[in-house]
Amino acid sequence: MPATTLFESPLLSVIDYRCTQTPSDRPFTESHGRYSLAYVRKGSFGCRARGKSFQLVAGSFMVGFPGDEYVCTHDHHDHADECLSFQLAPELVDAIGGPSGPWRSGALPPLAELMVLGELAQASAEANANVGLDEVGTALAARFLETASGARSKAGTDRSGDRRRAVEAAQWIDANSSDQIDLGDAARAAGLSPFHFLRIFSGALGVTPHQYLVRSRLRHAARLLADEERPITDVALDVGFADLSNFVRTFHRAAQVSPGGFRRAARGDRKIFQERLAAAL
Repeated sequence: MPATTLFESPLLSVIDYRCTQTPSDRPFTESHGRYSLAYVRKGSFGCRARGKSFQLVAGSFMVGFPGDEYVCTHDHHDHADECLSFQLAPELVDAIGGPSGPWRSGALPPLAELMVLGELAQASAEANANVGLDEVGTALAARFLETASGARSKAGTDRSGDRRRAVEAAQWIDANSSDQIDLGDAARAAGLSPFHFLRIFSGALGVTPHQYLVRSRLRHAARLLADEERPITDVALDVGFADLSNFVRTFHRAAQVSPGGFRRAARGDRKIFQERLAAAL
């Protein structure tokens, strides 16, 4: 089965699976290596696990428990199905709520509160959403436990130092924004689990760590575009963007003007922003 790793850290991996099996292919037994939530974004397939049979369609979730065996079947279609799989380390599962019963459910039908996060993850994977895949995966796992068990996942007790930790974490992110840091990196710097860090940071500052990271990079990029003559590609790479196209798309979405247009405006070409303002009125 073709698989592409979109994100990987010690606590969470996100893998794009595209299955090409057909009804004529013989099913075979597989096993889950980690806790996992696989969002079916296209197609349909059957699954036998834990003595039960499930039929998964677009919007369903296949749920994995480490060591559990399963068999996928493709009796009702002859085209490829696609899944976005979030694979969690035991440490992250413990921080969110522990290896409780829902992780042994095998599968879940399409549920609105989970499907929207699945689609947000897909948008993030395509660089069309200002949120990190690790943040979506953590939120999805927490929401999965809440939905499947009917109880809130444990979130710890708020402490007076939470706001201070969030501010210090934001300062750390800003100082290291040119590096390739993720949710786990920032959480370790704050001395918290990724789940608790995401909750505390977002609650205190009103943005997720990834949103703050991207905005910090944009802020640094805007200063470099205004103050220096270095090539735009160099600016993009220097502030932490992995490639020029992602930088241009993200900058334009935020500023409603291209990086080149922003630089010209900073050099005195006011017509650029005047045209944007006129178009908005």
